[in-house]
Amino acid sequence: MIEVEDVYFRYPNGVEALKGVSLTIKNGEFVAIMGQNGAGKTTLVKHFNGLLKPTKGRVLVDEAETTKVSVATLARKVGFVFQNPDHQLFCETAEEEIAFALKNFGFKETIIKRRVQWALNLLGLTQYKKISPFMLSGGERKRVALASVLAWNPKILILDEPTIGQDYQQKEKLRQFILQMKTQRKTVIIVTHDVEFVAECNPRVVLMREGKIVADGEAKEILTNEEVLTQASIVPPQIAQIFMQMPSLQLPKNIIDVYEAREILLKMLRSDAK
Repeated sequence: MIEVEDVYFRYPNGVEALKGVSLTIKNGEFVAIMGQNGAGKTTLVKHFNGLLKPTKGRVLVDEAETTKVSVATLARKVGFVFQNPDHQLFCETAEEEIAFALKNFGFKETIIKRRVQWALNLLGLTQYKKISPFMLSGGERKRVALASVLAWNPKILILDEPTIGQDYQQKEKLRQFILQMKTQRKTVIIVTHDVEFVAECNPRVVLMREGKIVADGEAKEILTNEEVLTQASIVPPQIAQIFMQMPSLQLPKNIIDVYEAREILLKMLRSDAK
């Protein structure tokens, strides 16, 4: 679905944000791009919808080279929710905000109404539909921005720091929705610092540092590799930290999921009881 081939990108101020990045993301994959501030995460994903064009190298999205198609064309396939929702909100009400892209893409009015109501219900925004997004909290505005993208059902969904400002309940709804998207063969890419959220979702993890990819693999392998995490200045998930601190119990070292950890500990207790 996405091919990044030896991409370099330099901003007008001279900062080289990407340095020879190559990456393949397949249709239906769920990928978390992680790393500290300035690692190049957001710069990279902005290449996936044509907002940024490579200084060197090339990016293909669904076989189309991004330098040869418009951002508007890519927008039909790639939905992008910015880290700061204020960068993409401008309508007078939440309801109008969610309907805007649908109208722009030429959906019928009956479909627009149905999709808007679906998105409002999904993200718990129905009570705010007649309110200006700028009257809402930061977390609520983030949900309006997400709803406005989900409404047109893009093939690829990019979420930049989607859990910021969200409580546990909203994070769980987001996790369940992403899992639902996977069953529909949608490609989901998140940029995030939220190690615990990634641990619960267990996606493929692409770890970046100083404009380069330093690790790429399953979450449970990447997020329990102390050498790699130290290199990228990332702390392991809490469960992984606990298991690492009990070497005498000979616990598995690649556990990041709370439920898997519970089953392992319960099994040990049953074994000891016998």
